Amino acid sequence: MIIYIGADHRGFALKEVLKGHLIDAGQEVVDMGNDILEEGDDYPVFATAVADAVSDNPFEDRGILICGSGVGVDIVANKFIDLRCALTASVEQIKAARTDDDVNVLALAADFIEEETAKNIATAFIETPYDGAENHQRRIDMITELEIGSVGEEAPEEETEPVTEEDEKVG
Repeated sequence: MIIYIGADHRGFALKEVLKGHLIDAGQEVVDMGNDILEEGDDYPVFATAVADAVSDNPFEDRGILICGSGVGVDIVANKFIDLRCALTASVEQIKAARTDDDVNVLALAADFIEEETAKNIATAFIETPYDGAENHQRRIDMITELEIGSVGEEAPEEETEPVTEEDEKVG
C-alpha cells in the first residue's frame, strides 16, 4: 500500500507531522505537495494530485488530504470514480468509515484538529480493514453506479394525446 498525502498552506504543517508519523510507522508515503509553505496556494491542485494517484489503484492505495476545513479537499476527492473520501474528526468515525464504506481517502481539517488526534486517526485509517459485509458492498456498488451514471431506470417516455383538428384551430 502506498499512502499519498497532500495539503495546501493551511494544512501544510499537519501534513509534515503526519508524513513523519507514517514513515516512522514503516508506511510508504508519497508527498504530492505542496513541497513548501506557500500562502495562497490552491487546495484543488493537491487534492487532485492525491486523488488521481489513488485512483490508479483504489483498492490498495490510500490518500490523506488536509486543508483548513477539510471540506474543500473532501469535495475534490469525491469527484473521482472509485474514491470514497471521508472528512473525519475522531478515531471511531474513521474506523466506521473504513469498516462500512471502505473509504480510501481521508480528509482532515487542520484548523479544527489536534496533531495527536490526527496521528491517531491516520493510524486507524491505515490499519482498519473493510469488512466486506454484503450490505456494505451493496451500498458501495450503488455509489459506483451513481458515479458512472447508471443508477435507476430510464425515465418513461411522456405520453402524448393525438392532436385533433380542433386542437390545431385553438392553438
